[in-house]
Amino acid sequence: MHHSDKDPIIAVATAAGRGGIGILRLSFGKALEAQIVGRLFGENCTLKARYAHLLPFLGTDGGVLDRAIVLLFPAPHSYTGESVLEIQAHGGPVLLSLIMRTCLEKCRDLGLRMAEPGEFTRRAFMNGRMDLTQAEAVADLIDAVSESAVQAAGRSLSGEFSNAVRDVDGNITELRAFIEATLDFPEEDIDVIGSEKVRTRLVQAETGIRAILENARQGQVLREGVTVAIVGSPNVGKSSLLNALAQEEVAIVTDIPGTTRDRIEHWVSLNGVPVKMVDTAGIRTTDDVVESKGIERTLVEIRKADVVLHLKDASGLIRDDTEVLDKVLKEVRHGVPLITVNNKVDLCESAASGGEIAISAKQGVGLSELKARLLEVVGMAATTDGVFMARERHLQCLKTAAEHVSRALLLIDCDPMPELVAEELRLASRALGEILGETTTEDILGMIFSKFCIGK
Repeated sequence: MHHSDKDPIIAVATAAGRGGIGILRLSFGKALEAQIVGRLFGENCTLKARYAHLLPFLGTDGGVLDRAIVLLFPAPHSYTGESVLEIQAHGGPVLLSLIMRTCLEKCRDLGLRMAEPGEFTRRAFMNGRMDLTQAEAVADLIDAVSESAVQAAGRSLSGEFSNAVRDVDGNITELRAFIEATLDFPEEDIDVIGSEKVRTRLVQAETGIRAILENARQGQVLREGVTVAIVGSPNVGKSSLLNALAQEEVAIVTDIPGTTRDRIEHWVSLNGVPVKMVDTAGIRTTDDVVESKGIERTLVEIRKADVVLHLKDASGLIRDDTEVLDKVLKEVRHGVPLITVNNKVDLCESAASGGEIAISAKQGVGLSELKARLLEVVGMAATTDGVFMARERHLQCLKTAAEHVSRALLLIDCDPMPELVAEELRLASRALGEILGETTTEDILGMIFSKFCIGK
């Protein structure tokens, strides 16, 4: 059911569950300010802008439900750009839903309704308080799984990503205007397209887009994490390796083969990059019903893997399980790198041969080399400074823009037709505008904001 963007809305803005405080947030047009405040806190109540008032909140029967801190942010100086009212009550879920129900009842005739997921941020975008990349960064900040991801989302929220895109777009638009202006004066007969200036500017634009793309690609890795499928025989030391990487006891370490059967994935953070380690042991053939369910789950994870880590026993005491490795390599996407690691080097003389990495998970030997190799193969070897949060949608738009600029360069080199060059630049500009939400369709917006939590 689609509601109007103009309805007054309400939602609980704090996480579910019990807490010290719980915050309710309302957003509405400035014209409704006096009425809504009057209904909720009494006809004579006037609230000073951005000032914390301690007020009793009364139920529909007139009894005091709670004493709350109440803040009013009048339009346009608020998160959504409309007037926003915040009620900070005690954080019990029953109390909060009671206060919310009361608000809805008292303001029903004013059209107050529950907010849809992401609706507060969507209004902030609609009212020009932020562009689309900044709005998406709000959700990314909430979902960030590592400190580097928090910092990258913060950079996007503060507008670093958007500004980089705007700069390149500004140059492309300027160049396009220049080329189109010469189309209007054909009698001047100047070969603008062939000029070195146009070529240089185009090369700069292409380089600029590729640099943003590289940063954004790393940002996507920070946002979604890297999935590593670990393959190795039972007792080859997968759990010890997980623990050594995580520097805490995350997996169950025992001497009984096949013990890690309930949890197939573990998150560790390598230099701030979230890495999901998927244990593939579960895909050995089995008649056990519980295990066959696990196998299906494991296969789904393996198909998402970015790297396969093959763990072998350097001491030669444990046979290498080639059957599982073959199965895994059949399932992974094309071109996924394979890293071979020899564990338990503390138990033997021979080190790893060409391209293999020698480690001892128990003694922490060779782990830094392994971490470095893992980050290198997923393109995250450099620092994550300056990286901003990005999504698949952004990468697609940047690739499209880069392609159009490359085509414009090709056109200049072969048979220069200014109209075609201008058109390629227009399409590049449109793709960049889509990142910021300047040329985005309604259904893309719906898709983006529906993934937000309610109250944001």
